[in-house]
Amino acid sequence: MGTDTARSMLGTANTLILHTGNLMNWGRLKKKCTVTPSEEDSSQTVECAVTQAMETINPEEREEMKVSAKLFILDSGLSSIRHAVDMACSTLAVAQLDSVIIAPPPLEDGVILTLEHLQPYWRELESLVQDNKVVAIGTSDLDKPLLEQLYLWAQIKPSSNQVNLASCCIMPPDLTAFAKEFDIQLLTHSDSKEILPEESFQEVLRDTVEGSDADAWSPVWVLRYSVIVKTRGIIKSKGYTVQAKRKAPY
Repeated sequence: MGTDTARSMLGTANTLILHTGNLMNWGRLKKKCTVTPSEEDSSQTVECAVTQAMETINPEEREEMKVSAKLFILDSGLSSIRHAVDMACSTLAVAQLDSVIIAPPPLEDGVILTLEHLQPYWRELESLVQDNKVVAIGTSDLDKPLLEQLYLWAQIKPSSNQVNLASCCIMPPDLTAFAKEFDIQLLTHSDSKEILPEESFQEVLRDTVEGSDADAWSPVWVLRYSVIVKTRGIIKSKGYTVQAKRKAPY
């Protein structure tokens, strides 16, 4: 994407969507990767993708694949959840994701995560299950008391909970016991607390597109997906989709 074209498109857009494509293809493609933009005038959205790395799932192979995603909501918009899942399905050419894990929602400094914070996000995930867009839904970084509260309240129960081993070398015994009793899979992760800080996103945009007015943009959500061959446990595809919005003027 030429700098002048990118700057022109971003100058009139309110929404920016970035697709990495299959990151496992990047090493093979090396310097051949180029970002291809498309523009949707009706919604003032610019969508950019590394087209050479984009890879969909063959419908004949769908049953052999497990498609999982982890969603990081970076602002308070609940509509981001459905939009992100729809984007993942469209990117991979599937009708349904096998599992979606949601990271804890953003909170102000000093605020402790509670069930009340989780409930609106979980209701949105439940609606996706009811609409057959997602099979199973899970959580991340919940301790035993909060996971239990969510489990007892939820209509559709969490099937998994991720634990960050950077802050917990051994699974807490109370969490392990609860998960075992209620058939909740405990997984591990090493994601940073801030998956994509606003300053980092702006810096990348500034370095990539000169004169892009990068300070006007803020990331809204990040979705990481993976496609695994069930019988072999091999990762066939993994990538990210990011949505950013132009910030409201002061």
